[in-house]
Amino acid sequence: MKIKPVILCGGSGTRLFPGFKHVPSKQFIDFGGWTLFEKTLDRIKNPIFDTPIISTNKIYKDLVLKALRNKKVLKYKIVLESSKKNTAAAIISSSLLDEIKINQPILFIPSDHFIQKKKIFNNILLSNIKNLNNKNIFIFGIKPTTPRSDYGYLLNKKIKKNINKVVEFIEKPKKKLAEKLVKKKALWNSGIVLARKDSIINNVKIYQKNLFSYCLKSLNKVNQDKKIIRLNKRFFDKITAISFDYAILEKAKEINSISLNISWSDLGSWSEIFKVLKTQIKSKLIKKNTFYRPWGFYKNYFEGEKFLLKELTINGNSSISLQKHFYRSEHWTVTQGKPKITIGKKVFFKNINESVFVPKGSIHRIENIYKKPIKIVEAQLGNILKETDIVRFQDIYGRIK
Repeated sequence: MKIKPVILCGGSGTRLFPGFKHVPSKQFIDFGGWTLFEKTLDRIKNPIFDTPIISTNKIYKDLVLKALRNKKVLKYKIVLESSKKNTAAAIISSSLLDEIKINQPILFIPSDHFIQKKKIFNNILLSNIKNLNNKNIFIFGIKPTTPRSDYGYLLNKKIKKNINKVVEFIEKPKKKLAEKLVKKKALWNSGIVLARKDSIINNVKIYQKNLFSYCLKSLNKVNQDKKIIRLNKRFFDKITAISFDYAILEKAKEINSISLNISWSDLGSWSEIFKVLKTQIKSKLIKKNTFYRPWGFYKNYFEGEKFLLKELTINGNSSISLQKHFYRSEHWTVTQGKPKITIGKKVFFKNINESVFVPKGSIHRIENIYKKPIKIVEAQLGNILKETDIVRFQDIYGRIK
């Protein structure tokens, strides 16, 4: 029996665009001829998969249809939610569709993940299908490369050969706890879930009776055609917004993990986006987009909707001017050195892999008081992203007019 892929496509770009009311949804951001949603569609183009179901909000319908056309996906089903209710409602309502057989394995895939080695992923997926039953649920865990504080973690214990039981979920720990978790061989929680339809139903009936009832009712008397189901707004809007982790996974007894030792990212930060784009942009283009300044130089890597991604190199004993911007905010992530940073009246240092947000209109500066160069990934966020949007207050190179 083929695996039914359910693509979860309801997220937004609020983590990447703090303080913005209208932001590009992360899975639909054009990163130079590709989007994360399109990459997700590519991953399920394999004979092991059945036709996809896309669970999304009604506001994303046209973007979803556009991507399906671009990728020439002809057979699909779109489930449209009337409001955002997090992953529990999306997973449960999709599982209840008649086209999914009662004992069919379902793979729930967030649409905003970047996974390169799809062949390895599919082989691991296939090797675990035989372990599914009408009670258990498997969640994919990623072997950590660093002790990250922006990911959730899974603590596991082996119960059988090749089967690990999840004994604890830890949501975005602080750095010291993240370091301890990595030493304990905890995994990052990818949010990718594998289970049979009957197992989803059985667990939801036990732990979330009201949620199950409203999801079931939201599929009654729905407005639908052959490919699009518009969930019943009257019942769906009554659902409490909750993640599948909190609603089911942290309560159910038979939750197991599948370990993935592959390159994975949810591209939830500008530094992660930078790492991916850096590998895909030709060196000639980067050389062309390198600009020199008295304090060092910067390289423009990519400009998308409302953002410009660049890398700053600040020479030893150098400093950008004390400045502000009218039309953009900035997000900095340190990749080399230890910069001295001013934002408003605050002055502080940042270490490698640490980030700072510079709100629009705030006075700021980066100083390098050491000999070795500093490198910073800078994401400029706003409607106008030009070098003319700089007002200087102090400058050691005499650039104030």
